[in-house]
Amino acid sequence: MSQSKTAPKKLFIKTYGCQMNVYDSERMVEALGGQGYVETQSPDDADMILLNTCHIREKAAEKVYSELGRYKHLKAERPDLKIGVAGCVAQAEGEEIIRRQPMVDLVVGPQSYHRLPEMEAKAGAGVKALDTDFPEEDKFEKLTSRPKAKRGPTAFLTVQEGCDKFCAFCVVPYTRGAEVSRPAGRVLSEARDLVERGVREITLLGQNVNAYHGHDKGLAGIIRDLAKIDGLERIRFTTSHPNDMDDALIAAHAEVEKLMPYLHLPVQAGSDKILKRMNRQHTAESYLKVVERLRAARPDLHLSGDFIVGFPEETEEDFQATLDLVEAVQYGSAFSFKYSERPGTPAAERPQVSEDEKDDRLQRLQALLGRQQRALQDAMVGREVGVLFEKPGRKPGQMGGKSDYLHAVHVAGEGLSVGDLRRVRIVESGANSLKGELL
Repeated sequence: MSQSKTAPKKLFIKTYGCQMNVYDSERMVEALGGQGYVETQSPDDADMILLNTCHIREKAAEKVYSELGRYKHLKAERPDLKIGVAGCVAQAEGEEIIRRQPMVDLVVGPQSYHRLPEMEAKAGAGVKALDTDFPEEDKFEKLTSRPKAKRGPTAFLTVQEGCDKFCAFCVVPYTRGAEVSRPAGRVLSEARDLVERGVREITLLGQNVNAYHGHDKGLAGIIRDLAKIDGLERIRFTTSHPNDMDDALIAAHAEVEKLMPYLHLPVQAGSDKILKRMNRQHTAESYLKVVERLRAARPDLHLSGDFIVGFPEETEEDFQATLDLVEAVQYGSAFSFKYSERPGTPAAERPQVSEDEKDDRLQRLQALLGRQQRALQDAMVGREVGVLFEKPGRKPGQMGGKSDYLHAVHVAGEGLSVGDLRRVRIVESGANSLKGELL
């Protein structure tokens, strides 16, 4: 008789927040793969449910507790089901999560997910597992090698974590820790592995990615080395701080063909008074000078940004300064939010702007940003761009992908496959995407 194989255990992982959490979730799936887990898309048949959380948005912790409440019936039906909380809310809340939701078996911070296998074993033995340390070892180095399975054409690759800027509104330095950069050799090795598995575009990730110092020539140095990898056709990076946009990185935008002409460069506000209260350590003028230098290096560069309206003590005059900066830059896309208090951050203790004023300012800012985004998108009609195709389109015979400028583009064409990189002429601008024709 042949020996029966043990059925694999199923892992359901729900990811909140930024691209770094997406990358972290991929690596957590791989870490638990060695324990016999395979990923499932439904919590209903999972042997482990893992929430990879984000602490940036308002009431993040309460949303996690609400989500956990939805799994109580599953835990009641299957007491062997393991439930875990990972990421930044786990780091911030720690033991409080287990106290408020005793059904949670493990809580792991973003710097410790390489320890998931041993934590899973503890939970399997009926012991609550908690790890929110900032360990000295490199979690990436401790993780097992990525499996050689085929991948989609785009991938995230974390090169830097943590932040030393201590913006007055932000919890990242407290949940992700101080800035740490991965050694260049490890980054390049992982990139080559991704390319071998079908990846053609890599986005380098970091909370403050242009502060990367794992290469002796900084982020520009690792970008230039990545550009030498055969088969890697596109390079992007996010998120940047204006103060770390150095000469070498600006030059890379002019000289490295594989570095795409799209840059996310948050400013947060246009008022120097508010920028100082935010502890951003730059002025509106210094930001605009960086933008000017970048566009001199790469005239077709599309910029995106982050904005917070209604920051404590923001006046209408301060807000108008933000609108003036937006007019000066002309953004291709942007993310804008009302300020919301983060307990433990300096800004939470200051006089707050009323919710009505925040709502009004956000609507006005988003209207302006929306007009700019639409104008730049409409201006793409008639231009030729590269498009990396990522998935079938909504209509039969269509393929969808992203342009050099990160616009969504759909094309009708026979013989196109996922992973193809083709030249396309843009013929139409829709509400949220562009229509193209193959050249």
